[in-house]
This record gives sequence, structure tokens and C-alpha cells, in this order.
Amino acid sequence: MIGRLPLDEQLAALESTLARNEVLLEVLDRAVVLDLPGWHLTAGCLFQAVWNVVTGRPPGHGIKDYDLFYFSDTDLSWEAEDSAIRAAGEAFAGVPVHVEVRNEARVHLWYKQKFGVPCAPYDCTEAAIESFAATTCCLGVRQEPDGRWRVYEPHGPADVFNLVVRPNPVLAPRAVYEAKAARRRDQWPELTVLDWPS
Repeated sequence: MIGRLPLDEQLAALESTLARNEVLLEVLDRAVVLDLPGWHLTAGCLFQAVWNVVTGRPPGHGIKDYDLFYFSDTDLSWEAEDSAIRAAGEAFAGVPVHVEVRNEARVHLWYKQKFGVPCAPYDCTEAAIESFAATTCCLGVRQEPDGRWRVYEPHGPADVFNLVVRPNPVLAPRAVYEAKAARRRDQWPELTVLDWPS
């Protein structure tokens, strides 16, 4: 079982597993050209790709979009973020998926309105990744210009490989965790979804 291997072997297995998703590789290659500060490909396109491989599904099964986070706090205007989104639209033209680009330096400006709880400003992309509703989702990958991958996984990849969804009650409310977990279990019934802590 991959989740029981030493960490360096788990990370190697993670990279080789993700590399089975050709669309994901294409998005990483094109993201390098954008050169967005502190960027990471993150969220469902990563852990769901692993779930697909582990459960014998096609690598892209159930992945609705590819989240590309970056961090730029020099200009927090919507116009600056929209400029990056438009540049990404050109960079990802022809890729058969939606790539959603977001500046994580701006999340605190809209988070409460969307999720009902305040969010303190992040100081980097990694801080945003750490605040996902499930620890299993706290995963980011970027590709360096020389082709090497950098993986950010603060909780380790064992739960991802073991199909465990574990709550991460640092920011998102319980209802968000439970709604997302229910949707994911509908698509991947093999998941073990752990209860929100009492």
C-alpha cells in the first residue's frame, strides 16, 4: 500500500500517479510560461486524479476544473487579478478543461460573503492550500522551468492514496466540508469520509 511507504517513496509515487493524467501535464507545462508568482496547481485536479488511478478509473474522471493559485499582494484590485486570468485564458487556449486562476492574496476580500466566515489575509499560496476544508485536499504541485516538480503537501500524501477524506477545521465551516465530502463520495464511493470533530 503506497500510503505506508516512506515519505520520499510516497512523493515519487504521487508524481508518477499524477503524470498519468496527460491534461494535468499539459496544464503544468503551460503554467510555467505564465510565470505567476508563487503559483501552484492545486485541489481536486490532483487528489481526484490519484483517486482515479487507485480505483482504476480514467485519470480525468470527475475532475470539473483545474485550480491554479498564485500570490501577488502588490495590487489587490480585481482588475489586476482579471488581467492574470485573461493571460491564462490565452495560455490555456485549446486545453480541453477549464483552468481557474485565482490570486490568493485577495481571498480575504470575498471569502466571508461566499462561505459565511471571515478569512484572515494569506501571506503565500501555501497558506491558502493549508486551509482547504479537508486535509486530503491540501496538495499543490508546481513545475520549475527545468521540468522538476515541487510538491507542497503539509499533511503527507498517505490519506490521498488511502482514499481517506479527513476534516481540516482551520477555516471552512463544517457544512462546507460535509457538502464537499458528500459530492465526492457520490463520484468515488470507495472513499472513507471521517466525521467533523465534535
